[in-house]
Amino acid sequence: MAMRFSEDFLRQVRDKNDIESTIAPYVRLRRSGRLLQGLCPFHGEKTPSFFVYTESQSYHCFGCGTGGDVITFIKNIQNLSFYDAVKLLADRAGLRMPDNNYDDGMDKLRRRVLSANREAARFYFECLKNEKGKEGLEYLYARGLSPATVGRFGLGFAPNEWTSLKTHLNAKGFRDDELLQADLVKKSQRGTYYDTFRNRVMFPIIDLNGDVIGFGGRVMDDSKPKYYNTKDTVVYKKGSKIFALNFAKNNSEKKLILCEGYMDVISMHQYGFVNTVAGLGTALTDSQANLLSRYAEEIYLCYDADGAGQTAANRAIGILSRVNVKIRVIHLAGGKDPDEILKKNGPDYMRRLLSDALNDTEFRLSEAKSGLDLSVNNDRLNYVNAAVKVLASLPNPVEREVYISAVASEAGVGKESLTQQVEHERRRNRRKDEKAQLDRIIRETTEKQRTAFYPDGVTPGRKKAEELLLSSLFRNPDFCRQIEDMVRSEDFASALNGRIFSEIMERSGTEYPADLHTFAQFFSDEEMGHVSALTNPGIVLANTPEECLSCIRKMKEDAGAEPADVGKLNDADYMEAFRNIK
Repeated sequence: MAMRFSEDFLRQVRDKNDIESTIAPYVRLRRSGRLLQGLCPFHGEKTPSFFVYTESQSYHCFGCGTGGDVITFIKNIQNLSFYDAVKLLADRAGLRMPDNNYDDGMDKLRRRVLSANREAARFYFECLKNEKGKEGLEYLYARGLSPATVGRFGLGFAPNEWTSLKTHLNAKGFRDDELLQADLVKKSQRGTYYDTFRNRVMFPIIDLNGDVIGFGGRVMDDSKPKYYNTKDTVVYKKGSKIFALNFAKNNSEKKLILCEGYMDVISMHQYGFVNTVAGLGTALTDSQANLLSRYAEEIYLCYDADGAGQTAANRAIGILSRVNVKIRVIHLAGGKDPDEILKKNGPDYMRRLLSDALNDTEFRLSEAKSGLDLSVNNDRLNYVNAAVKVLASLPNPVEREVYISAVASEAGVGKESLTQQVEHERRRNRRKDEKAQLDRIIRETTEKQRTAFYPDGVTPGRKKAEELLLSSLFRNPDFCRQIEDMVRSEDFASALNGRIFSEIMERSGTEYPADLHTFAQFFSDEEMGHVSALTNPGIVLANTPEECLSCIRKMKEDAGAEPADVGKLNDADYMEAFRNIK
């Protein structure tokens, strides 16, 4: 049977990788008393709810619930397996990996999928160079790509055959079920397997570690869908990855150009704009924005000039405004997309467009004015009303005043009256935000009651009792022997809490009592968020055996109690009832 890492080795890895210095490149941390605080890199937020606890070498986000230790952080921030996260940190610390044939099942599958993807990329590249891929190579050359660019991006061709890739990979030792997990093949209703990509030019998607994690395939005519992308797999989550960031991340200016499609990016690189990247077939996500912000202080939006492109740009501005980057929007005049503009006008013209890029406020005001005649009273009023919404969203009062003056002058209205309208809109927005936050808390808390962590019918009091008991045992392992005959894992309403309790009890009295670090290689990311909340040093405890006994009594008293009807509580009572429940 495969071995797990020893506790001694994992503690060496953690001891030699300080959590503050590990997290600092990804999160801008500031000290708040004894804690470090910043914007969570795992979800979009404007108010910092991500805390780093240097004393316990742990972190926890009170916004999205994620948490853990230095290994968990690297695992999640770089989308690695537990094994690969440990290896990265061990290599960084100069530690030799133990020869223990580590494998948790999922790690083996990840490695097989990555190997299959790498071999598939080679197969597609070779097909592009032979008779099967002649049409694909001609298409790429017709689009203006050079042989060097084709090779640099590892472009390829999927033959117009049902099982050519499957046959090739089977011969290399890959099973059909592994290829299905990689989305390299599909399974028919009759149970036969066939290639996912056929008769398409292939774009390998490569992550920051240099691994091929997926593919995009493009047709060579006008048939639909124009692009087909790998579905989410154990190594690929399209909402969290960026195309060509493996090349663009090394630019010294800390600027990135964000386009919409593969061909735009590749064309930009060929013309010298090697800091260009793109999303992966979906609208920009918070996760992608966080990833971009690690490698750029300024992001240029270079979206298509059509209506859909401008709508996508507006949405991207909203997403990027939640991370710490400056935003510029390029007005693509002279063509429908960057690829066409470069072919028609050359790189110097594109450089001028970059230098003339508007900041996000200027772009939104320009959009608000588009198609209006400000000499017409009704159009002028429509512009002012739209501009007020833009101005009210600006958090910086100096920036707000500058643009209020500009809009007032442009629209021919009084600055004082415009300021009043903007402040009214800001007050209205605050009320909406507060209500939305309360609705979100109620929705998320109610949803958590229906999760596997707690089955239906568990009272808030019983939840809190279970969690306080576990927190107390984490902090005071010597209490375990005093309560071991009074409660069992089966007494916990939450199966997860029962598992945590069993782990704590098993380790009590051993060389390594249970703590947050104990659980990283045995528990899922969601479960680790729950464990990190329980081990949070900020939890106020009496730290007495009597507190543990009180929790046990409450657990047993409430075992058959009816849950509170949260719909009948007012907002203040509801917030108080659920304030300490994670």
